[in-house]
Amino acid sequence: MKPQLLKISPGPAQSFSVRQDLMPINNRWHYHPEVELIHIKEGDGTRFVGDNISVFHPDDLLMIGTQLPHYFRFDDAYYKTDSGTRADVRVSHFTENFWGDHFLNLPENKPIKTVLEKSRYGLLITGDTKRQVVELLDKMLHSEGPERVLNLIRILIAVSKGNDVSTISSIGFKNKFEESEKERINEIYEYSMANFKRKIQLEEIAAIAGISPNSFCRYFKLRTRKTYSQFLIEIKVGHACRLLIDNRLSIKQLCYESGFNNFASFHKYFKIITGKSPLNYQREFINGRN
Repeated sequence: MKPQLLKISPGPAQSFSVRQDLMPINNRWHYHPEVELIHIKEGDGTRFVGDNISVFHPDDLLMIGTQLPHYFRFDDAYYKTDSGTRADVRVSHFTENFWGDHFLNLPENKPIKTVLEKSRYGLLITGDTKRQVVELLDKMLHSEGPERVLNLIRILIAVSKGNDVSTISSIGFKNKFEESEKERINEIYEYSMANFKRKIQLEEIAAIAGISPNSFCRYFKLRTRKTYSQFLIEIKVGHACRLLIDNRLSIKQLCYESGFNNFASFHKYFKIITGKSPLNYQREFINGRN
């Protein structure tokens, strides 16, 4: 079903919100008119942004534009109170016109307006730009009054100037969900995440969605721009990426642990989706961390 329309209240004395969460957030497929700036200081899982599925790691920074459906599915350990694993997320929500209807139309503010338009496909912010924005977001979390507004403007200026900012969802993605679908996509995603390691039959997932198998194939492709089998492969590869980063299993072991039936198909799809072999992916991550 459709992503939920989330209503966000900034508070009576604030024109936009900024907060810290120590529990998993965004645990439903949803969208909202506000732009979302989110820094996952601590947390691992799978993110769904528009038609993109990727893993997320600690220190990831994203900007999710207005009305763009998204969902951050933290790994299971973050939902267990006795696991000793804790999330730490800093997030700000603001509307594109919270500073008035004319601010973005000022010629000096064209770079900010362009960044907000690009954010409608989701932005992944890395490198030096990320370091600047994370520092400003932390300041914004503890500032009040005009300084808080200025910090947000500084963030948008930094993102507009950054060369290490990339879009997440494809340019062709459109939010085609209808109000009557409110729970269906959530149920499909949750069931898929819980069962991807085994073979999910078409009749089985169609029953979860409450539609016929033939209708399900058309429905899913229309709304996600991919087949359900492609969707499952992307989830499996994402899980394999996390296992490679953990570096506790051999390549062959994590192949089967990620739901692939043989090493050849695992290697093929991993390279198609990530552009790298599993071993090269692991080496690049380890080298990048050192």
